[in-house]
Amino acid sequence: MKRAPLERTLFLILLGALAAATGCSSAGSSSTTTTGGGTGSTTSNVQAITVNTGPTAAPPVNSPYINGAFTSVTVCAPGSTTNCQTIDGILVDTGSSGLRILSSAMGALSLPQQTASNGSPVVECLPFVDGITWGPVQTADMTIAGETAKSLPIQVIGSSSFSTIPAACTSFGAPEDDLADLGANGILGVGSFAQDCGGGCTESGAANPGLYYACPSTGCEVTTESLSNQVSNPIILFPTDNNGVIIELPSVTGAETSVSGSMIFGIGTRSNNALGGATVYALDPDLGNFTTTFNGVTYSDEGFIDSGSNALYFDSNTMNIAPCTDFTFWYCPTSTLSLSATNQAFSGGASGMVNFTVGNADTLTANLNDGAANGLAGPNPGTFDWGLPFFFGRNVYTSIEGQNTPAGTGPYVAY
Repeated sequence: MKRAPLERTLFLILLGALAAATGCSSAGSSSTTTTGGGTGSTTSNVQAITVNTGPTAAPPVNSPYINGAFTSVTVCAPGSTTNCQTIDGILVDTGSSGLRILSSAMGALSLPQQTASNGSPVVECLPFVDGITWGPVQTADMTIAGETAKSLPIQVIGSSSFSTIPAACTSFGAPEDDLADLGANGILGVGSFAQDCGGGCTESGAANPGLYYACPSTGCEVTTESLSNQVSNPIILFPTDNNGVIIELPSVTGAETSVSGSMIFGIGTRSNNALGGATVYALDPDLGNFTTTFNGVTYSDEGFIDSGSNALYFDSNTMNIAPCTDFTFWYCPTSTLSLSATNQAFSGGASGMVNFTVGNADTLTANLNDGAANGLAGPNPGTFDWGLPFFFGRNVYTSIEGQNTPAGTGPYVAY
């Protein structure tokens, strides 16, 4: 297998009472915009992103998201300029690859269905840390800022045409097929990999991780999926600016209602996306990870930077940082902690210290109108997940495997 899908498609969203809300997209007409968090941009290779409470709906399911970076995309039937839908509330995720949109957010837009060699529709099961997305693979032209990815395979989550999910898929986790469970109208995966699975899904038998299915009228069976047909990182299909992305967000102190930033496409392709003095950290080409050392413990090839995780997730080991009473997936120290860890590139390359804070999550999330919180962190034994708080006050570069950049061929991250 080229790489392990379960280890490289990582994002964590709120659970329980703080799960993001159910919402309805505008439907029935072309070129409309759904309601929710995040706005778009029409400036060249720069797309606006907003960290806020995300897309919501009417009570009783109207609890906010926190630390989600949202934007919008325009999706069209291939070759069309009028049969289109602009959808906001799309989560920007550097920890996965590919565009995934809730069926409920698609409105009246109908896209061509991908089929397997036997003529059956192709449907994907993609595992994330907190659940799975299940839905058909369809083809679209996607436009964002001044960039267009034509004939892009995407996943449509929660389609009523494929409501029966195979047991092999649900064994990975619970379905997140609506806004209440997913916390977003979709996910824009702009991570380090060109496809969401890679070589493993092109193989038959036990080597296939079982993410793609051929689904005739009854039953679904695991199928092979060529690289060109897999749900793909849309950036690689841009005519230019196709080697990576930069996420730029301002500093955040404590909790704030929202903050605005930018997603800039390309690395070293224009005057506005140069690497400058950023330090480059090469990533494991199979897993997309580097090494993080924290509190005397080295997470060898188990550190990663992921805008789709809403907190820093790590094991406090001997520090014994107290978890929250109600939300045990977050830390609640009695006072804010100032900590540091060291990141090192794959195969012993560049290294550097990162200072960060861990605050009391109960305090940081007390105001449900606050959508951005620095210091949000939680336990995660075995790995060090540099989630969205890492991005506050930094320009973070994510290069894509096999793509040339001024710092060499990806994958790497730089900041």
